[in-house]
Amino acid sequence: MMERTLLEVKNLQTHFSTYRGTLRAVDGVSLTVRRGETLALVGESGCGKSVTGLSIMRLVRRPGRIIQGEISFDKEDLLKKPRAEMRQIRGGRIAMVFQDPLSTLNPAFTVQNQISESLKIHGVASGREAKERSIQLLEAMGIPAARERLRNYPHELSGGMRQRVMIAIAASCEPELLIADEPTTALDVTLQAQIMDLLAQIKKERGLAIILITHDLGIVSQFSDRAAVMYAGHIVEQGAVESLLEEPLHPYTRGLLQCVPRLGRPDLPITPIEGSVPDMAALPTGCRFAPRCPHVMEHCWQSMPLTYEPAPGRSVRCFLYGEAGDSVRGVDTT
Repeated sequence: MMERTLLEVKNLQTHFSTYRGTLRAVDGVSLTVRRGETLALVGESGCGKSVTGLSIMRLVRRPGRIIQGEISFDKEDLLKKPRAEMRQIRGGRIAMVFQDPLSTLNPAFTVQNQISESLKIHGVASGREAKERSIQLLEAMGIPAARERLRNYPHELSGGMRQRVMIAIAASCEPELLIADEPTTALDVTLQAQIMDLLAQIKKERGLAIILITHDLGIVSQFSDRAAVMYAGHIVEQGAVESLLEEPLHPYTRGLLQCVPRLGRPDLPITPIEGSVPDMAALPTGCRFAPRCPHVMEHCWQSMPLTYEPAPGRSVRCFLYGEAGDSVRGVDTT
């Protein structure tokens, strides 16, 4: 499978310097994305999902800074790329759909201006050709009267249409990797399904890989191949979606699943996870989930668990599996 790997992130650390101290938003994240697959990055708000996506794009702004790590895209380290070359990769070979299109799209420019600009910057098309290409993109996104929509400003479009325009811009240069950061935020259920179906269609037609950043496990189960669960800057569990949702290993993953209703199982209670995400400026000494974990042990408070591989394709960062016997292999990811 290694030859199919498109993106490999190793020990990524992105920190923010604040008056309260250093916030370790992304703290040793390692993951891979294969060509043509969808990897879901899952977790509560504030766990580091979006910062991970921004780090891959090298869009982290001060006071944030990528401290160390490796972001290998098609076997080339993005962190070593000059800014000019990175600008061509960003929006060209790797694109991102942000969760709030109204604040991301430029309110002073029309839809045509913004799509055409992307096409021009990356040498895809310009002038009349860019306009025709923009119309084709909007039509492919399912936007009716696409030619007329080109003249609209972002505030003149509905939330669903703005998100489709964002996807059109992201897809305009036919990227190999698309990072979708909460692409259905603030949309009603019907529009959420339409946007996710659109992303699935683009993935199928163009063979691109997707990193889907979300907290919605329903979307994860329907549209993802693998999932990585994040908590307080760490990835605590990874695996194929079906096995991860049916047999979650980490107590946090189990807690997330117990927070949502399950179809056909009215007998299963909805149980929230007690407590809240820790203060990133004052993290626990040991396991970061220890204060909320129903299975916490004494050494969980004292040291950080390694990442273990209890089965092929599954990994979990928890002492429950570190003491499971010789068949479990520990991997130090710090």
